[in-house]
Amino acid sequence: MVATALHLPDLSSQARRLIELGLLDLGVGALSESEIASAVAGVDCPEGSLLVPGPNLVAPSKLAPLLSRAGKPGFVVVDMTDLDDFAPIAGVDVPDAPFYVVSGLERGDEMANWSPDEALPAITGAGRTPMTIGEGIAWLLQQPEQLEPNHCFMTIGSRLRKANGKLDARTPAIWISGGTGRDGRERKGAPKVGWCWAGNRHTWLGFGSVARRFALAAP
Repeated sequence: MVATALHLPDLSSQARRLIELGLLDLGVGALSESEIASAVAGVDCPEGSLLVPGPNLVAPSKLAPLLSRAGKPGFVVVDMTDLDDFAPIAGVDVPDAPFYVVSGLERGDEMANWSPDEALPAITGAGRTPMTIGEGIAWLLQQPEQLEPNHCFMTIGSRLRKANGKLDARTPAIWISGGTGRDGRERKGAPKVGWCWAGNRHTWLGFGSVARRFALAAP
């Protein structure tokens, strides 16, 4: 696997970008700009690390509209009203913190046309873990250019567990809307948070993964 997030700015710059995009308007408690700046100041992390707002701070459904491509905001598909109920799968340990950091992001282009069921063992077998939907959105907030035609990605680190204990067959993904069906023509070209079946393959979807996660001190 080849890393594709090679030029992420430092964490302080990423925090400023999140604030400029409107993070503090999403009901993230009493956090202030100065508190967020203090939390990321001087943090020693590998080059190319990504700052991620934790799911307990802000839900993915609230972050998705901050995405942008071709001047159009991101959106969640209408038949995924339960997006925020998708949680990390076993083996994906997301720090319980307002913000955390992931390193070694990869888009997984080489696994395009694989199914999620096929990709997961390949990712874990390489000593990595699949990206969550919140991490995928956070990445594209910093690097919108990572969402390219025919090079989008699934985030199979997030799954929904049903009342009977089994996993829902849907796996989250982020791609570019074609403006068809219930998306609406006005959304053509916009970032789209949706889902795919765990056993299906798609030629334009790779599989996001990360090397490591670690928490930041609470602001």
